[in-house]
Amino acid sequence: MRSETEIHHLLKAINAFKRRLVVISPEFKILAANDCPEGMEQSDIVGRLCHQVFYDRSEPCQNCAVKKSQETGRPALQPKEEEHTDLEKLPCLYAYPVYEENRIEAYVSLDFDLPSRGEFEHKLQRSNTLLRNLILSAVDGVIAADKQGRILIFNDMASELFGYSVEEAMERLNIRDIYPEKKEHEVMKALRSEDFGGRGKLRGYEVDVLHKNGQRIPIKLNASIVYQGDQEVATIGYFHDQRSDNRMKEELERTQLQLLQSEKMASLGRLAAGVAHQLNNPLAGIILFTKLVMEDYPLEKGAQKDLNRVLEDAQRCRDTVKELLEFSRQTRNFMQPQDINRALTRILFLLENQTLFQNIVTDLTLDPALPLVHSDIQQLNHLFMNLILNAAQAMAGKGELNIRTRFLPEKDRVHIEISDTGPGIAGDILPYIFDPFFTTKQEGEGTGLGLSVAYGIVEAHKGQIDVRSVPGKRTTFTIDLPIQSKTEGGTKDE
Repeated sequence: MRSETEIHHLLKAINAFKRRLVVISPEFKILAANDCPEGMEQSDIVGRLCHQVFYDRSEPCQNCAVKKSQETGRPALQPKEEEHTDLEKLPCLYAYPVYEENRIEAYVSLDFDLPSRGEFEHKLQRSNTLLRNLILSAVDGVIAADKQGRILIFNDMASELFGYSVEEAMERLNIRDIYPEKKEHEVMKALRSEDFGGRGKLRGYEVDVLHKNGQRIPIKLNASIVYQGDQEVATIGYFHDQRSDNRMKEELERTQLQLLQSEKMASLGRLAAGVAHQLNNPLAGIILFTKLVMEDYPLEKGAQKDLNRVLEDAQRCRDTVKELLEFSRQTRNFMQPQDINRALTRILFLLENQTLFQNIVTDLTLDPALPLVHSDIQQLNHLFMNLILNAAQAMAGKGELNIRTRFLPEKDRVHIEISDTGPGIAGDILPYIFDPFFTTKQEGEGTGLGLSVAYGIVEAHKGQIDVRSVPGKRTTFTIDLPIQSKTEGGTKDE
């Protein structure tokens, strides 16, 4: 038996112990303790369940050392190296039984490694801070929302992408508001399916979202469902803005189309050049022998008149062949000063006597002081030919075609207008006419590439092309091209 002095000192030592020491019954009731939660007295905790008092749980702790001691009848130690990611599952680390003769009367639970919990809390706080900084600095928009759609995470890039401030999104925005036409149902259906990376995951899903101002933005979405056990509690998504990617893709497609069209035009040019050379020889013979007949034989007035007509038509054919040869002359992106007025005049010379132009009145108003344009004449010929033929086809061969050029000294550009009195272009179609493969013509009558290639040619020349239309009255294409500067010379782009 210990003396009262020994018992007194033992009790003082226990109370001075800086770790929690609790005596617990086999039913987990507190029999005595050296430490009480803040605001509580010994009388408040004695007789109550330890897991309720210290951890506010309805069941004993998952990794309770007392439970282990109950199973073995020996002291139990929770290994220090065991890692726990949930503070609610951190156990009392050491427990040992107290025997009364051969019966276990109680258990002593020691939280002797309590600082490890504080260190863990500090480590967890640092990890959370790092994770938060990673999310906030992500290059894609990151949004997390609970099952009701309330925003839980909304990073700076999401704010830039959607136009809402972080505070505004957290307070008032619902995740459903960022999708048009209830697309959130399709997204959630895809998330719960096995088709996009497995159940609860979504990879590379393309969908439109809504900016605060109503603008639709194409994005690529990577998302996942956040589970707690088997229950869905939230979703998190990474929103990658596809606009710049789409622009690059469209530019690549336009460049490919231009290359294909350029190759096609080069082939047509070679064919035209071959045909022109074949026509030159018989035309030269017709002109030569017509002149000989007129000079060597006395002819009646009517015959003389007929031969003059033959000679005039043959010479006109020869001039046409000459212009065709000039038009089809092959160059490889040869940029040099070019006369826009001369190019337009030559194209009209080739076109105006074709059947399509027989009932079209052409008004050509050219600025005589128009400066030269640093350009590839073959591409410009293609551009003007395309627009003029489109105008004639739009008028179904009957109407007025107006072509004007003028100098814009304040912009150092030449301005070209090609206008027709056709049926015009509807307002809902107008924004798409320069898109590849877009056409209003019947199947088999057009590929939808002409205006797309025309746009690419103007863009390649650092110019600008635009269109205005009054349905039922008139359509006008305007082209602005930078002029040839005094220091520029011909350059060949390989």
